[in-house]
Amino acid sequence: MKFLVVFFVSFISLFGANKEFTLYKKDGEKKGNTLLVIGGIHGDEPGGYFAPAFLEKHYKIKKGSVWIVPNINKDSIIANNRGIYNDMNRKFSNIDKNDPDYTNVTKIKKIILDKKVDLVLNLHDGHGFFRKNYENAIFNPNAWGQATIIDQEKINGLDKFGNLDEIATKVNDALNNDKLFQDFHSFGVKNTETKFKDEQMQLSLTFFAVTHNKPAFAIETSKNITDLAHKVIYQLKSIEEFMKVMDIEFEKDFDLNNYDEVCTKLFDFGKVTINNNIVFSLNDIKKVTRFVPLKNEKNDFKFEHTLGEVKTLDNRYELYVGNEKVVELYPQTFPIEEYKKSIKIEVDGKEIDSKFAQQINIKESFKILKSDFRVNIIGFSKDGVDSEDDILIKKTDILDNYSVDTNKTKYRAEFYKDGKFYGMLILNFYDTIKIVQN
Repeated sequence: MKFLVVFFVSFISLFGANKEFTLYKKDGEKKGNTLLVIGGIHGDEPGGYFAPAFLEKHYKIKKGSVWIVPNINKDSIIANNRGIYNDMNRKFSNIDKNDPDYTNVTKIKKIILDKKVDLVLNLHDGHGFFRKNYENAIFNPNAWGQATIIDQEKINGLDKFGNLDEIATKVNDALNNDKLFQDFHSFGVKNTETKFKDEQMQLSLTFFAVTHNKPAFAIETSKNITDLAHKVIYQLKSIEEFMKVMDIEFEKDFDLNNYDEVCTKLFDFGKVTINNNIVFSLNDIKKVTRFVPLKNEKNDFKFEHTLGEVKTLDNRYELYVGNEKVVELYPQTFPIEEYKKSIKIEVDGKEIDSKFAQQINIKESFKILKSDFRVNIIGFSKDGVDSEDDILIKKTDILDNYSVDTNKTKYRAEFYKDGKFYGMLILNFYDTIKIVQN
């Protein structure tokens, strides 16, 4: 017990309070019903937060509205832990103001009760495979995976989407009649009969919603399915079926039945921009990058991916997408100055202009043209040269060990003046590998 207490306190001291989530609103041109999708209440259930992040990025709503909270429990997601401040999904009946989850729980309650919200989905991964009859330790009535969870059969007196069991059955029938990756991945409706049979579930998000006359369901894909793309596809298909029930019209930029296409988009982590003068692709970055020119504190990290987060430690920054730690950045601190003008570069014999925090694609060679800056090409050196500008450089002139990416095609060009750091460019030699615009 002593160990558990120390473990809990260590996270409290590290984070202080849970990072606040962001609500994304996707509104169609035509008015209609509003669906609220909540992901990430449990940090070790990645299907429950990568799916809503996918929904936010790749779906367009044409009629009605879809509100999305992809990562309500950010700190636990980074830690890949069910709940580092204890179970957030057991705090909806009552929560102490000193609880690190207080702000997020209070905020999501207000959103759930918004008069525009017509139906709520809470996304999870659950153990095993739900079956109404006991088959074995994995397939049984006590399992939670591959199920649509309802707290009760219906909400009495609520005409609009109050028939919870009927809706869940309709959704599950559509899922089971569609393409499953395995026959045993079939979905079932699990009615917890929360009011009469489950005191723990009486503390949950969905029961809070239902007791306030808001139709709510939990979608549980199975933790026993190890392929994240499979779980995300099942979650998205479930969400689509709920949107159809709600007469929400949508379109998407991919084929949900094309596994390879979904994987490509799912694991496209995008870029991170730091202090508006550094950019890294998170798709191919090495696990450790050292001597990154940063401020002593209050560095600004902007992620393209909805689930992008940074954990600040004493000697480094850890960058995450969901529960995936993508890179550790070890800083070298400098005073930072903003520079909004362009830098002139000769790329393959042609002069171009570029601002900082950009990737420059190079086939053969480049030359940073002379300016007031001292230029440092990381991995390149020439005797007697202080500033590495006005020098024609090829890929073979730069040591592979200093690449920022796993493919050894991308290198850093850093710009300094009077002891201050102004910005960085990424030099991408694409002749040795198919260029990927990321």
